[in-house]
Amino acid sequence: MRKLIMWNIITLDGYFEGNKNWDLPFHELVWGEELEKLSLEQLYSADYLVFGRVTYEGMAAYWPKAEGEIAEIAGLMNKIPKLVFSKTLKSVDWNNSTLIKENASAEISKLKTQGDKDMYVFGSANLSETFINDNLFDEYRIGIAPVILGNGRPLFRQGISSRNLSLISTQQLSNGGVVLKFKN
Repeated sequence: MRKLIMWNIITLDGYFEGNKNWDLPFHELVWGEELEKLSLEQLYSADYLVFGRVTYEGMAAYWPKAEGEIAEIAGLMNKIPKLVFSKTLKSVDWNNSTLIKENASAEISKLKTQGDKDMYVFGSANLSETFINDNLFDEYRIGIAPVILGNGRPLFRQGISSRNLSLISTQQLSNGGVVLKFKN
């Protein structure tokens, strides 16, 4: 059975981006060999990447042109099938992307019963909120950057469903970041 896994990097005070979409300078604080290795492990274990509209648009603009040190990651990002949940997009052009306009939770619930690799949600705070409230995440993987941003967009907004999680693992990064893994 597939697992639905959230992967996000946040600041110590809980923001996953600054005040604007894709305002992510704190990602550079934690990026290095350790997160590159984790990214590759996650991508090799995935058979779907799951995005909301805003995250899809940013990823689709970046990954097809990415090269250099992250070429292996870019190759996987471009190859893995992507599910894009949006009521406003008319089409999706990024390689192996499928647009789904309705019933995100029903579609994910159905896909979880098929296959044995994982589905990863990157970014996509609004979509993630839906999946949290519908109790669809099997695992939360949160990278914490050692910075207090002071303002921005929180990953977990007020009003989402409360739930208790169990800590699976912690990984301290050599650059001061931490990766926490929780199961639902």
